[in-house]
Amino acid sequence: MLYELIAIVRPGNLGEVKEIAQAVGSLVLKNGGVVRGIANWGIFSLPKPVSVHQMKHTHGHYFAMRYDSSTQVHEDLRTTLRLEPRMIRAAHVKLGNGKLNTLAAFGPPIWRTHGSEA
Repeated sequence: MLYELIAIVRPGNLGEVKEIAQAVGSLVLKNGGVVRGIANWGIFSLPKPVSVHQMKHTHGHYFAMRYDSSTQVHEDLRTTLRLEPRMIRAAHVKLGNGKLNTLAAFGPPIWRTHGSEA
């Protein structure tokens, strides 16, 4: 199945974001999945303050990743991110129904960058 992950990491250290993105990508790859795209969106303010792991956050570092994996790998990935103390939030979306013709309709990931009108 094709999934899209949008993750929010605590801001302040780009190295932490890279470590988490690399850990997520390697988990997908080790279990036979494929990483289709990854993008660093940068630091944005959160819609409302969030308390996670006994800390209150008002800003977060966003990144997005699109990947193919089995349902079991997807569940393992969700569990791993839920237990990561540097994570603020993670949202997962299943794209399509797993059939090749519906997945082709999504095309390559189009990531919004600063200064573009995408």
